[in-house]
Amino acid sequence: MKNVSYQRIYQSREYLSSLGHIRHRALFGGYSLAIEDTVFAMVAEGALYLRACEESASYCVNTQAPFLTFVKRGRPVLLNYYRVDDTLWQDRETLLTLGNYSLAAARREKVARYAQKRLRDLPNLNFQLETLLWEAGVKDEHSLKLLGAKACWLRLKERSPLLSIRVLFALEGAIAGLHEAALPAEIRRELTVWYKELEAESRLNQRGT
Repeated sequence: MKNVSYQRIYQSREYLSSLGHIRHRALFGGYSLAIEDTVFAMVAEGALYLRACEESASYCVNTQAPFLTFVKRGRPVLLNYYRVDDTLWQDRETLLTLGNYSLAAARREKVARYAQKRLRDLPNLNFQLETLLWEAGVKDEHSLKLLGAKACWLRLKERSPLLSIRVLFALEGAIAGLHEAALPAEIRRELTVWYKELEAESRLNQRGT
């Protein structure tokens, strides 16, 4: 299967060469295809998958193109990449157009992503907390602020039962742009009351079981 995937990578480079120099690297059990460090396609089990975007939506719907899936921790995960079938391989002009759409969309997303602060760039948040937040589905500053410190803390608590109140303060501070020690006393009291009520409820539930 590895040789089949390599053949597909070489074919993709040939057919999409006008987009730029395509590099590949192992990823998710397959291979990512990138131009200037911008990933716009994947090769898995000998098939090419292009990054789906608004411009290619009508093609995906009309052809019912299957999307790429891979298994993570025993669960299938659907990726935003659709399969290039034999018919599309025979239509090099359309393939190139769709490839260009994928590359342009990937570049736009990359620019937008870097325009936002990474979570670990916010006050109180380090790489470890950023990773935990990502795993909990909180992947950027906008999501953090939209959910709020309490909801984000509860998501983290599901994965780390021993999570402390300091993390709650850290999240609230990150949202406010403050070091957690600089949070107003009123906010700290309100968060402390909320935290203690949760802890008391949790102890009652444990006794009940």
